Amino acid sequence: MTPEAVVYACTCDFAGKVRGKGFPATDFEKRLKRGIGWAPTNTQLTCFDLIAESPFGALGDRVLIPDPTTRVSLRSEEQDIAEDFVLGDILNLDGSPWSMCTRSILKSALERLHQVAGLRLLSAFEHEFQFTSNPMGIGQAYTLQGLSSRRLFAERLIGAMRAAGLGPDTIMKEYAPEQLEVTMDPAEGVTSADHAVILRQLVHSIARACGETVTFTPLREPGGVGNGVHIHFSLLDDRGAPAAFDPHSRYRLSKMAGQFVAGILKYLDSILALTAPSVVSYGRLTPHRWSAAFNNLGLQDREAAVRICPVSTMSDIEPARQYNIEFRAGDASASPYLHLAAIVHAGVQGIEEGLAAPEATEEDLALLSSDELHRRGYIRLPTSLPDALARFAENATVHSWFAADFPKVYRKHKEGEMRFLEGMDEDEVHRAYQSVY
Repeated sequence: MTPEAVVYACTCDFAGKVRGKGFPATDFEKRLKRGIGWAPTNTQLTCFDLIAESPFGALGDRVLIPDPTTRVSLRSEEQDIAEDFVLGDILNLDGSPWSMCTRSILKSALERLHQVAGLRLLSAFEHEFQFTSNPMGIGQAYTLQGLSSRRLFAERLIGAMRAAGLGPDTIMKEYAPEQLEVTMDPAEGVTSADHAVILRQLVHSIARACGETVTFTPLREPGGVGNGVHIHFSLLDDRGAPAAFDPHSRYRLSKMAGQFVAGILKYLDSILALTAPSVVSYGRLTPHRWSAAFNNLGLQDREAAVRICPVSTMSDIEPARQYNIEFRAGDASASPYLHLAAIVHAGVQGIEEGLAAPEATEEDLALLSSDELHRRGYIRLPTSLPDALARFAENATVHSWFAADFPKVYRKHKEGEMRFLEGMDEDEVHRAYQSVY
């Protein structure tokens, strides 16, 4: 018997999990047209594999159509790596996008950005993760020694990223125990989120081939440092020219970029359930943790929810193309597609409303009274997943960005996730998320 290559057609769902079905690689061209069957209730599979309350029950059918531009095919017997998968869109049987398809939801948000403002999004995801095997010990934060102890992993990952079409940027030993950070080149539109999905799969695959295990969980233990996902983004016009940079404006934000950022900050508390959607996400989003606790803009401030990144006069890249904005209030329990879609929709809402560019904070907002925060237009972001879901549920504007049935189905999904955790103590909850991410 001769083994036969199998390709997996995949989606990245509400839980940020990559799920799909395999088929013989020889059928790849056929599957680009006919796809694979998909049950609607699959969308209610939580990260813990418990099926949350579903309006679909056992009824209905959808089709997952692969996008050949996303295919990753990496095989090396020497390195014990065998990955062959392709991402795609879940469609209704008439070929229209399904309202619960995360990739289609992002495409819709990007189309709205173009229709409203004539702009395209350029973005890159920055990931943190931790090894759960072979601890390094203390004294390794940001060190060469810390990275060198995982040199085989790092070099294989960089090679796999390049082979998969992801532009490797940097890899480093981060602050937390056993934590690395990896960044990649920006990409336009939905491709950026595709690359984020692919990167997470590659990290797990390369770690396994190196005899290691890793986790992207937002927080491994109560009071720990945690793992974030930061999204760097800028705007392009139809000619591909930078559209977020204006050297003559305050903070060098162009008018529409300022409105875009203002929209993100105005609706941030209501979209956090999409960008930081786990129970343990909220132990990380607290003051003085180099994370995001308020809806503020900062200049090179790693405590701000949205940060304007520095521009270097020493770079060989012109300032307008260096200039980018970082969204910091998210993690890998979110689907990259929903994560980015929420940011884009909020930003476009800011453009539609003609919001004024926000002021950048230059102080510790945690030291201000609630009255002073309110007077200056700042709010403390949700401190728990139920709080975030409640704010999401209450915001009719945010609901209007999605299909009518999406908000309720998404909330039911998250309620099912929380139901799995009932009766667990804090340590058990953190271990549960570590195991699934």
